[in-house]
Amino acid sequence: MTDSITDMFGNPVLPLPPKPKPSKPVPEAAPPSPDTPQPGAYDLTTVVIPLLKGVLYRDNDPALWAALLALQARVRDYTAVLALDLVLDESEGYAFLKARPDPEDESAPKPPRLVARRPLSFHLSLLLALLRKKLVEFDASGGDTRLVLSLEAVVELVRVFSPVSSNEARLMDQVQTQLNKLIELGFVRKLKAASTRAASPDYEVQRILKAFVDAQWLADFDARLASYQAHLANSAPDGGQDD
Repeated sequence: MTDSITDMFGNPVLPLPPKPKPSKPVPEAAPPSPDTPQPGAYDLTTVVIPLLKGVLYRDNDPALWAALLALQARVRDYTAVLALDLVLDESEGYAFLKARPDPEDESAPKPPRLVARRPLSFHLSLLLALLRKKLVEFDASGGDTRLVLSLEAVVELVRVFSPVSSNEARLMDQVQTQLNKLIELGFVRKLKAASTRAASPDYEVQRILKAFVDAQWLADFDARLASYQAHLANSAPDGGQDD
């Protein structure tokens, strides 16, 4: 039998209940890193609109890229209504919308195009072909994944297909103009100069070029270059170039 506890008048007093032990604090979840993609913050609209504006690159917006992968099936269904196909390359890290080809039956009505076609001039086509071939050689070397060329290196690629009498300064200006147009089209990215002493910027060849100039096209590359050289042989002696 346990001893009882009484008050000053001899009345039994019930023992006080034990004090509850303080609960252990629950650790707060660490806030998400700003670098961690949060695909849940994106919906179909916020994914499709950037695609309608241009190419989406994984490195430029990792969160938006993660959302695209999560909503890929819905994006394909939605853009199919607009006669557009989603081209997505996870290994290379780019995605864009491509208009469906016109029906083979010429009598069939052609669907309206949301994405406008941009015809390329002869010299832009030549520069794209040369950069695509350089990209193949670069990948075969097994080095870095980024092909970065100086303006002088790009000029050397084009020089072989330019008239012998071409003025050096004029040729460099023309190549830089063509590179600026390829930047607008999304095939080339202009890099910031490594230092203020750099005479000219470097250019990164975007890997999306592989989707537009495919292996079948490269198989006929030599024949195409022969036609390019024939075209240049018949061009103006001052080496003028079209836009």
